[in-house]
Amino acid sequence: MKLLFSLQLWVLIGTLFPDAGAINLQDNKDSICAATALIQGGMLDYYEGTRYGGTVGMFQPPYYWWQAGVAFGGMLENWFLCQNDTYKDLLMNALVAQTGPNYDYIPANQTTVEGNDDQGVWGLTILDAVERNFSAPIDGKPGWLAMSQGIFNTMYARWDMQSCNGGLRWQIFTWNSGYNYKNTISNACLFQIAARLGRYTGNTTYLDVAERVFDWLVGVGYIVLSEKGNVYDGAKVEDNCTDITAIEWTYNHGVVLGGLAYMYNATNGSSVWQSRLTSVLGGATAYFFQDDIMYESACQPYKTCNNDQRCFKSIFSRMLGFTSVLAPFTSDTIDPLLKASAMAAAGSCDGGTDGHTCGLDWQLKTNDGYYGLGEQMSALEVIQQLLIHERPAPYRADNGGTSVGDAAAGLNSTTTNVLKNNLKITGGDRAGAAIVTTIVLGIIIGGAAWMMF
Repeated sequence: MKLLFSLQLWVLIGTLFPDAGAINLQDNKDSICAATALIQGGMLDYYEGTRYGGTVGMFQPPYYWWQAGVAFGGMLENWFLCQNDTYKDLLMNALVAQTGPNYDYIPANQTTVEGNDDQGVWGLTILDAVERNFSAPIDGKPGWLAMSQGIFNTMYARWDMQSCNGGLRWQIFTWNSGYNYKNTISNACLFQIAARLGRYTGNTTYLDVAERVFDWLVGVGYIVLSEKGNVYDGAKVEDNCTDITAIEWTYNHGVVLGGLAYMYNATNGSSVWQSRLTSVLGGATAYFFQDDIMYESACQPYKTCNNDQRCFKSIFSRMLGFTSVLAPFTSDTIDPLLKASAMAAAGSCDGGTDGHTCGLDWQLKTNDGYYGLGEQMSALEVIQQLLIHERPAPYRADNGGTSVGDAAAGLNSTTTNVLKNNLKITGGDRAGAAIVTTIVLGIIIGGAAWMMF
């Protein structure tokens, strides 16, 4: 009743004061899309790309490049779920502006600070563009699929066998703090990117890589499979990744969960992947919901969430939606949690002078005084998941996907260091993605090359 009264009150205020719009969320597409339109407007209050002198594809400080990648992923999903072209040109400009000279999402403005997790998060967004048939880039630029393959190739080329028996480091470049840390999110992104490329292209070599990455995450102890599976944060290479930081975040669980759902779907409902998915979903639902409402358990109760952590629920929500669609046996568990969280999140979006600024603590069902890009992103993502079953599942190349690929993309990047300038790719090679990827995999497994920087 409190939520209903709040919504009715804001409808009245919005009538009397048109600038004070309300989040009037009901269980229908028009209401959901109207609510998310207001929330996206609040997100773009922080966007630099439409301001004089601002950088296209970036949000203002203190928000980082990776958060832009997540934000655009949420907006791209909204474009697809609500079939609303309002921000289509903005999205196209932003995604293209941040591709980098090799179209692998290592842009000039990030070449000294970018981490594997940063590139990986953008990779998930570009795969959204692939699987949702977002309009292809023009002016001779590669297709979204080719860019995704470039991201995969450059990331997997950094697989490091010199410590912890494998895995990606947090950072790409030696001079950045955290280079000695192998974190879950970087490897989880690689796992999911490989799973999605395998599902989309039908190339099982990508699925083999995904399985290798997942097995490493389990083997090193970052993922613990049980009835309520754990997904921990990472560890340092100095102790061979044995002293694990046992903190659990929604985005780690979410990206692993999404990768498992893609693997389950790509393997036609494999019982092995179903068991793994069930375990991680059990942990996700146990650790990150109170009274069916999502929360960031490691920091939210203590009011210590920083600007990064206040964004985590956004990608978690998206991955829960993908999981419900790609692994239908999970929908009875996931969908009620998403609905309860969406209604609570809408209740939190009653702050600010505009009357629809979203908060962090959804349990309160009214704004808690927190505001920012992360709060807007998270509310957007969880609310639009209410539409996830009303639109087609992520496309594959064999059922409507149209994006153009290039299996050799990114192999000549200065941050790849695999087959650099030594392999000429013909049209036939591009068509046979399995051949190129198998060559890359064999060289990496053999230890012929790893990251120079």
